[in-house]
Amino acid sequence: MRKVLIAFPLIALILISCFFAEPVPANPSEKISGIPASRAADSIHSIIEANRTIYSEVIVERLAVTISLKASENWKNENTLPLPAQFLAFSSHMIKEKGLDMDYRLTSLWPINVNNKPKSKFEESALQTVLKDPTKIQTAIISLKGRKVFTAVYPDLAVTEACASCHNKHPNSPKRDFKLGDVMGGIVITFPIDDNGKNAEDPLIAPEVVADYLHAVLESDRTVYSKYIVNRLQNKNIAFASEHWWEENALLLPAQFLLNASDLIIEKQLGFDFKLISLWPINSHNGAANEFERKGLENVVRNPVRPFIVVSKLGGKKYFQALYPDFAVSAACVSCHNTHPKSPKSDFKLNDVMGGIVLTIPVE
Repeated sequence: MRKVLIAFPLIALILISCFFAEPVPANPSEKISGIPASRAADSIHSIIEANRTIYSEVIVERLAVTISLKASENWKNENTLPLPAQFLAFSSHMIKEKGLDMDYRLTSLWPINVNNKPKSKFEESALQTVLKDPTKIQTAIISLKGRKVFTAVYPDLAVTEACASCHNKHPNSPKRDFKLGDVMGGIVITFPIDDNGKNAEDPLIAPEVVADYLHAVLESDRTVYSKYIVNRLQNKNIAFASEHWWEENALLLPAQFLLNASDLIIEKQLGFDFKLISLWPINSHNGAANEFERKGLENVVRNPVRPFIVVSKLGGKKYFQALYPDFAVSAACVSCHNTHPKSPKSDFKLNDVMGGIVLTIPVE
């Protein structure tokens, strides 16, 4: 397995250099319309897919080989890793608990759990389509409980041998001939649209709303990784998180988990990106790169309730930027920063604000 999962395309390198440049505030008189619903869904899916890829390849597959740590359906009782599908389900459930009106879930024409069957004729038709051609993402605007809901269905692939093996051997599985890379079902993403976009095929969504959706997925995925993977396995002395995870056959630190996902998202060339920064970075490249980031970090340290936002022009394009507080979500985060020889701050506690997560989203 490769330690570096992707190579940056030229456009990604240009994008990164733009995000580290000093942003120019947009003219307040210039109207910001929003973000097309399809692009919002693509961005949400890019995070789901990237984090699932990192978890599947770097955690599940690598640790199965290096320390014989398996993934299984009964992970709690067997002291194993949750399956990638379970990881996604935990994160989705966490977002529901936050009360957001965005939702995502797995569905299949051959569900092990009947609750995962298609919820509508559109979903069933969409699954048939992505099964034949995984590149044809299906979208629709559906009426649900008096609201207009944008719905997108993406293919759900057998990303590891563990996925295919679980379905092929499970007594409740209606299909038992899955292979690695097969379309096993779909990932359904839904969120409401307002009345102004009800007649449009691709209505615009407020950038603040999209940013909250994207941050919620990032935060939930990292919380699931920290709680069910890092903290649980360390407490049971099964595996440990380390900055030098590759050399030590260890778990990634929660921050590294997100940063690896960021690389994969850039490869999608959606224009959307995120990064971790701090007033006390171990790596100087992760410090504030401009005035917005400096002010944003100071703001979320003082008031870690809502993000610090701005609309800027970068490289001639308009971007909505939001800086959310980045909390110490696990003991591994605290220990790494407090004991690292290059850390400017060594008195972090669990749940302290350690820095910020900057989201940069192109807007119309």
